[in-house]
Amino acid sequence: MLRIPGWKIVSALAAGVMALSACHDSGAAAGPSQSASSSPPAADTPSASSSPESALVKKMSVQEKVGQLFMPTITGDTAAPGAALVKRYHLGGVIYFPLNLKTPRQTAELSNGLQKAALKKGGIPLVISTDEEQGPVSRLPYITRFASNKLLASTEHPDEDVRLAAKVTGEELRAVGINQDNAPDADVNINPNNPVIGVRSFGADPKKVAHLVGVAIDAYRATGVAVVAKHFPGHGDTATDSHTGLPIINHSKARWESVDAPPFKTAIAHHADVIMTAHIVVPGLDKSRLPATMSKTVLTGLLRDKLGFKGVTITDSLQMTGATIKFGPEEAAVRAVVAGADMLLMPRDLGRAYNAVLAAVKSGRISRGRLDDAVTRIIRMKKERGMFHPYVDAAKASHVIGSKEHRAAAAKVAADVRSGS
Repeated sequence: MLRIPGWKIVSALAAGVMALSACHDSGAAAGPSQSASSSPPAADTPSASSSPESALVKKMSVQEKVGQLFMPTITGDTAAPGAALVKRYHLGGVIYFPLNLKTPRQTAELSNGLQKAALKKGGIPLVISTDEEQGPVSRLPYITRFASNKLLASTEHPDEDVRLAAKVTGEELRAVGINQDNAPDADVNINPNNPVIGVRSFGADPKKVAHLVGVAIDAYRATGVAVVAKHFPGHGDTATDSHTGLPIINHSKARWESVDAPPFKTAIAHHADVIMTAHIVVPGLDKSRLPATMSKTVLTGLLRDKLGFKGVTITDSLQMTGATIKFGPEEAAVRAVVAGADMLLMPRDLGRAYNAVLAAVKSGRISRGRLDDAVTRIIRMKKERGMFHPYVDAAKASHVIGSKEHRAAAAKVAADVRSGS
């Protein structure tokens, strides 16, 4: 296929942004909930538009397009093992865990090394993500610490405390080359026995959770980090952990609308870049009783067509039992793409999952249009969030992590938490 040097991709996309911006109604005022970093929603059918992203997608091979759908784990804390995967499978992204992360400088150098591999021979930069929710779900061993979402929501100044936590977290992630945070949790935790969400949620009040999800998204986006609202259509009323089983939520559609939907509607209104799917069954939303991650009714009919989400959808980890209990790992990956998932997180076996999706595209089970739409959304998100300028200054990373300003913010929030408990 025709390869385009990386700098030409950036130039072409930048030119396209200017052209597209000129086409928007200049008299349209931003709503009160929009942050300065917000951007207009993308087109409903990105592959049908004449955007620079679509033009780039048309020049890609099928193998490269399929690779953009995958976000696996990598081994080690140096770039070489991950770089080999990036080059072999044309990966769209990777996800970090603590075993990859030792010091701020090491992480920044790892990120730069992986991006160099992705951009080689005119490739496309990576989404580099992690699950840095703070509280009990924290991946960076050296990050400035904040309390759980539930505790932040319980202070006298929840808006300010949530904003500060997201701001500091986002700035520290960006300093080490992590350009997407798989946060915030948008679940409404109404089941006190929930074994997997709990304090990760802002609470049991849908209105309050929705409001604080919006606050967090605005703060994260202002730092330049892509935001992931999770776990759609809502994991807050489960007594089963989808890591080890397949939860069934017996909410009627009306109850889903009143309890689970509000935070995701707010996430969409605040331009969440990505929404993560849940490996849960909600018969009230899909009578087929398919896991939401493999349900076209949920991911396309509900999330895209009804709620109007235009961004990237990503599965929760495909290593989880909830994703594979009905289907094998490779079949689960194929079904997720058919249903409307754009990115596939943490397949159990990258090579086998990649080959299964590639075969499904070649056979027509995954249509070329479905594939192109997914890849166009991914590239558009990368462009809009500045990922085509991916390198960070590794020498400065340690000056951002735990800076005087960040320590002061953490102390302020910790004091608020103590006074509210």
